[in-house]
Amino acid sequence: MFFQEDNTYKDIREKSLEQWLEDMEKHEDVAVRGGVPLVRDYLRTLKQENKRLSDENELKNSYLKKMSNRGKS
Repeated sequence: MFFQEDNTYKDIREKSLEQWLEDMEKHEDVAVRGGVPLVRDYLRTLKQENKRLSDENELKNSYLKKMSNRGKS
């Protein structure tokens, strides 16, 4: 039986980060306000890299499973 993954903590953490970034966009210091787009871009890059690595890992796992089953025949 499979259970759906609980992403409650992840969702709360992500919303908290977004709220913090929105607050930083209103900061009086220009350097702080200017850093917000950079942080958002960096987070997007990290998510894309995480997705790419996850897909690559899944592909390797499926290949290894096929190779393992081949040896049993």
